[in-house]
Amino acid sequence: MENFKLLKIEDSLKNSLNKMNFTKPTPIQSMAIPVALEGKDILGTAQTGTGKTLAFSIPLINKLILDKNAFALVMCPTRELATQVMEAIKSIISDKINIKTALLIGGESMQKQLRQLGNRSRIIVGTPGRINDHLKRKSLNLSATKYLVLDETDRMLDMGFTPQIEMVLKFVPKSHQTLLFSATLPQNILRISERFLNKPERISTGATSVPIAKIKQEILQVFKENKYDELIDQFLARKGSILVFVKTKRSADKMVKRLKEEGHSADAIHGDLRQSKRDRVINSFRKGLKRILIATDVAARGLDIPLIQHVINYDLPQVPEDYVHRIGRTARAGSDGSALTFLTPDDRSMWNSINKLIDPNFKPAPSGLRRNTKSKRRGKGPNNKKRKLREEKRLNFKEKRRSFGEGERYKSKRNNDNNKFGFKKKSNFKDKRKSFQKVRSEKPSTETEKKDYNFKGKKNFFKKKQKKPAGFTNNPKYLEKKHSENSSSDGERKKFNFKGKKKFKSRNSRPKKFTFKKHNKKRR
Repeated sequence: MENFKLLKIEDSLKNSLNKMNFTKPTPIQSMAIPVALEGKDILGTAQTGTGKTLAFSIPLINKLILDKNAFALVMCPTRELATQVMEAIKSIISDKINIKTALLIGGESMQKQLRQLGNRSRIIVGTPGRINDHLKRKSLNLSATKYLVLDETDRMLDMGFTPQIEMVLKFVPKSHQTLLFSATLPQNILRISERFLNKPERISTGATSVPIAKIKQEILQVFKENKYDELIDQFLARKGSILVFVKTKRSADKMVKRLKEEGHSADAIHGDLRQSKRDRVINSFRKGLKRILIATDVAARGLDIPLIQHVINYDLPQVPEDYVHRIGRTARAGSDGSALTFLTPDDRSMWNSINKLIDPNFKPAPSGLRRNTKSKRRGKGPNNKKRKLREEKRLNFKEKRRSFGEGERYKSKRNNDNNKFGFKKKSNFKDKRKSFQKVRSEKPSTETEKKDYNFKGKKNFFKKKQKKPAGFTNNPKYLEKKHSENSSSDGERKKFNFKGKKKFKSRNSRPKKFTFKKHNKKRR
């Protein structure tokens, strides 16, 4: 398929595609759209930025135009991806098509989503967690769903959404069409496709683990303590928007705070941000209001920003497959891009795993890092001045500490035995031990002291303290005792005399009236 005009779709859908200047389809679109229009299940794999969203959106909308009672459900791993998919679908739907939509994601108002569902929304896009929430509330009915899309399925499985996906599929009727798209194809994807797909058509465009050819990949071997300074140098040397990936949310916030203090236009995006805040951050970055975006791996999948010139891996990803998704944020829609990766000596094993994923014939090379290497400073500006000031402060502090530790004043105080604090010179341990032995030998030992350490007489002491056997026993001494000691002669129980006992007071002797003192607690 060389042109969208050749597709067997409704004229209203063709006109909306023409208005958006969608004329030539991408490889994944030309392969997937005709198969989806035939009603077959699809197991599709393609790299990020190749147009997978449009590959399932066009057949989805066309099917809903033909069948007015049909519904469609699209599940995405993250809120950002779900929002972007919804925006792409809305851009295709013109006024003549008249299909209502609902976005079900976390962090958004539940009341707003309930109003959308109440308007008979036929296209539902959302994350597995929020979709399950609506199913539990019974505010979402999937009995008429005839079109199901699982986008970035490998990411959903990595994030632990397998139980949620299985729960959602229980509410979807068996007679439906399923389109499963993924950037990679691990074994868990193959297992889930066997369970939920009906004889799927396998569609793939190139190797999924190989980055896009237009991405210029670079590595920079640095030490951990020099990473931030090298990052500042890269900001000064490069032009255009920059996306920096870090490992944790805390490090992202710390880096943004530090960059803002140094005069850089930066912002952070991670999982702890509210959806409204995340949308503001992404929109400001898209519009060019912010040049630098510090992100965790939450933005590695589905973040569609067409104008990212550079991607910097400040920290390596924890999973080798995420490297491909990270650098896939640049070189979108056929444009060029660059990807720079910081490598420390601790990252060597993970970097080898990433290269083995990209190239199975990869052989690891020895590390080129040495401890005597010095990082070169580039560029001129206020940041370099601040860096010089920081270095001068460090040097001054070292000189002060050295003068304090090695000065004459400190030495005189340390060597003086009788200083103002009254500390005396420590005596030698050997001398102490000798004096102690001498005193011990001179001290006379008396007979009474020796007797205390004699344990010959202790046997009788322990015998006296032993308790008599209680209960049933086989002790012959106990059995030889007279019968009269244990029981009376006539076998009757002994009578106890209570004559000498004190009598209990009668109730009449008690005071009839009782008075209680009032105690008012002070209220605090």
